[in-house]
Amino acid sequence: MDKKRNSVEFMITGRYAMFADPVTRVGGEKFSYQIPTYQALKGILESVYWKPTFIWYIDAVRVMKKIQTESKGIKPLKMDDSKKNELSYYTYLRDVEYQVLAHFEWNYQRENLKNDRDEHKHHNIAKRSIKKGGRRDVFLGTRECQGYVEPCVFGEEVSVYDQYGELDFGVMFHGYDYPDETGKDGLEVRLWRPKMIDGIIKFPMPKDCDSLMKRFIRKMTAKEFENDRSFSYIDDDLSVADLLEEE
Repeated sequence: MDKKRNSVEFMITGRYAMFADPVTRVGGEKFSYQIPTYQALKGILESVYWKPTFIWYIDAVRVMKKIQTESKGIKPLKMDDSKKNELSYYTYLRDVEYQVLAHFEWNYQRENLKNDRDEHKHHNIAKRSIKKGGRRDVFLGTRECQGYVEPCVFGEEVSVYDQYGELDFGVMFHGYDYPDETGKDGLEVRLWRPKMIDGIIKFPMPKDCDSLMKRFIRKMTAKEFENDRSFSYIDDDLSVADLLEEE
């Protein structure tokens, strides 16, 4: 894999994951995709470290453990005034482990934050945040699936899919095009056809996704931020755990 100057590499593990296929959610059921989506991995990385100054791009994910599913009977609240439960079956991925390779680029829609474009600073903060396990809680697709992040070297260690060959997953959800990243006054969804080769799935850049696989959802405008607002809610050299220890 080609690694960029500001690339980050990390491992994600968890007992369960739910990267829900929207097609299966019509009747209240949930069935996870077999692999994580681009948008889910981007959300995980944003939980580790995020600022509106830049945009995270996921380059590749490597599936380390065998793809396994497990169904559970869930009793979610009905979406009405009865406040009663109904029975649904959710199918999760079980015992997951992924290696992720990603990089960031400046968000040129945020010209008011151009003074914060210091690649060396943000790259080092991101690496420290990965080492600390992230700045916010990490979830694997949904809140009940807790995830854990730690540094790794992408491509090292043994995957069960090494020498496996090619595996096609059909049409899948890729991610969203948000107005604050595209400059357009609208929210769009991207679809694509992922292929896993020897356990590695390479993601296309959002701008390179087939235009025929994009759909407009609704009008939306970018959120405005104050020019002098600080988005580092904790000190760059400290994690949440460090702050709790100081208290």
